[in-house]
Amino acid sequence: MTSVVTERTPTASAEAATAALPRRRRWRRVGLGHALQTFAFFVPGLLIFGYFAWWPMVRSVLLSFQDTNLVSDPSWVGLENFANILADPLLWRAVVNTLTFALVSLVIGFPLPLFLATVMNELRRYGGVFRVLVYVPAAVPPVVAVLLWKWFYEPGGDGVFNRIAGFVGLGPFPWLEDPSWAIPSLVLTATWTAAGGTVLIYLASLTAIPTELYDAAEVDGASIWRRVWHVTLPQMRGVMLILLLVQIIATMQTFIEPYVMTDGGPQDSTVTVLLLIFRYAFVYGDYGGAAALSVMLAAVLAVVSAVYLRVTRTWSQS
Repeated sequence: MTSVVTERTPTASAEAATAALPRRRRWRRVGLGHALQTFAFFVPGLLIFGYFAWWPMVRSVLLSFQDTNLVSDPSWVGLENFANILADPLLWRAVVNTLTFALVSLVIGFPLPLFLATVMNELRRYGGVFRVLVYVPAAVPPVVAVLLWKWFYEPGGDGVFNRIAGFVGLGPFPWLEDPSWAIPSLVLTATWTAAGGTVLIYLASLTAIPTELYDAAEVDGASIWRRVWHVTLPQMRGVMLILLLVQIIATMQTFIEPYVMTDGGPQDSTVTVLLLIFRYAFVYGDYGGAAALSVMLAAVLAVVSAVYLRVTRTWSQS
């Protein structure tokens, strides 16, 4: 009896394996079909994204080594465009202006959204109203917002800000008419237009902080500022570091404010790198030089981002 069972068991296993083969093949065909279907949906989007996002980057790199008017056949000039850009004295003025704008923006524009979000998070009443009000500037088209602020900055006693300052016995201030006032004025405009979205990001991050930490701090008798310093800021460290990098990149590429409000003046005190790129392309007609300066700016931002992420990687994870 035992020998019979021993002889039949391999036969039964072989029959089961034989019956499972069509089932496995069928599942493999189904999985392959799903993979091909997913790939068929994925490829068009990838091609469209590559054509409109990556191809312009590749095209810009090629243009940086060419002399072209975008109509006739281009001629290869090698590094001549880069040499001409580096020899332009206005480039270094634009670099200094851009760095100044970025630095002042970080001093004013980085802590302000965090402060507003922290205060709004502590409010027990009317929190939704303040959220709507703080996001209103982000809903206004950038050019409209900049033109509105340009009207606010009208010189003399006709401007809105000078009228307000006159009520307390101050002013009138030159605002956009004086080189020493121009960049801080642009920074205030840029901060007003961009702070709303950043505040909402901070508010979303604040809701993810465990309430037990605040409860423990209150039991220990911590004041609101101690709770912010010892609980809120450490818990939001990663978000703050990412937003700081985003702000650095954004301020290094400022264009709308100086172009619409001052056009680089007065005395080239607000000419930024991106505004200089615009001038090379659409004022001077030097598309190769504009592409070369764009490539240089992209390379600098890439290096700054890599160094920043390397330096802050350990701190953000601790």
